[in-house]
Amino acid sequence: MAVVSTGFFDGVHLGHRHVIDRLLSEAKASGEESLVITFWPHPRNVLQNDARNLRLLTSLEEKRRLLEGLGVDRIEVLPFTREFSRLTTEAYLRDVLIGRYGATTVVLGYDNRIGSDLLSAREIVPIAERLGLRVIVESPVTIPLRGKGFPLQTHGHPRPCKREGPGLPGGVAERRSEGESLPPEEVTVSSTKIREALSEGLVEDAEAMLGYRYWLHGVVVAGNKLGRTIGFPTANMQLYDPLKMVPSDGVYAVEVETVGRRFSGMCNIGVRPTVGSGNARTIETHIFDFNEDIYGLDIRVGFVAKIREERHFDSLEALSEQLSKDREACRGKIPASLCEIVK
Repeated sequence: MAVVSTGFFDGVHLGHRHVIDRLLSEAKASGEESLVITFWPHPRNVLQNDARNLRLLTSLEEKRRLLEGLGVDRIEVLPFTREFSRLTTEAYLRDVLIGRYGATTVVLGYDNRIGSDLLSAREIVPIAERLGLRVIVESPVTIPLRGKGFPLQTHGHPRPCKREGPGLPGGVAERRSEGESLPPEEVTVSSTKIREALSEGLVEDAEAMLGYRYWLHGVVVAGNKLGRTIGFPTANMQLYDPLKMVPSDGVYAVEVETVGRRFSGMCNIGVRPTVGSGNARTIETHIFDFNEDIYGLDIRVGFVAKIREERHFDSLEALSEQLSKDREACRGKIPASLCEIVK
């Protein structure tokens, strides 16, 4: 017997964690297994519903690792196919959740939709009850955001997020820029809202909604080595997952994990307009206090804050001067001496 939650869980953000928290408490109370049933690939990829523009917050490996970290007993990844997409809500509850996995209770998010008939969480309840399946629908999680990259902060200490219902374990950190006076906006956490934040470069807002820093993961590939000639060598990243959401173009303060250690640095995303036109979009990271050959090695980049937009400079000298300023701005966002073993 199992207490089940089902959905795509892209990002495993604070809203998802609210659902998983309830899943774990219900499973513990009933002495049953806690089970998350998710899907791969994304339904939009299979159904070709604007799939060209789809970008994901987490790869399958990242999603699985995040869910495991929350303490779920078991995670099942079901292949999402056209045949699978034809299952009605009732068929999915009866044949999959109950028939295949022995579900006694299903915990849903407020915006969950299940089956080819795309019934809402509230519409699912009478069908599930008729099948003998208990349904718990969790309320949305909302947090106050300043917008433009300025989540709230209270004297440097995290303050719990706001939601309708019991508090999340540990809450969510909220930050405020020095002197920032804009009134906060209550935002309902969702994968869509997080993608929107990243598309605008609001990585601090994305972090507040995710409950953790947003990372890209890839391999270091050869570039044109121009950065080395002006004193700013960079590691060019090729993403392992081409569908991974990349923040908007610009310069960011970042954390970097490579060669088993963590460093601070700055990352440029964009087309490098100073060195020509028609360039491909790249993800280039200058790692502070680092001078090792890492071509072909793993690299992870975590986005702390956006420093500025990418722009054209009249000369490489002007670019170098700006990069020096950017480096100092980034050092002000994260410890410049950061270097520790990655566990």
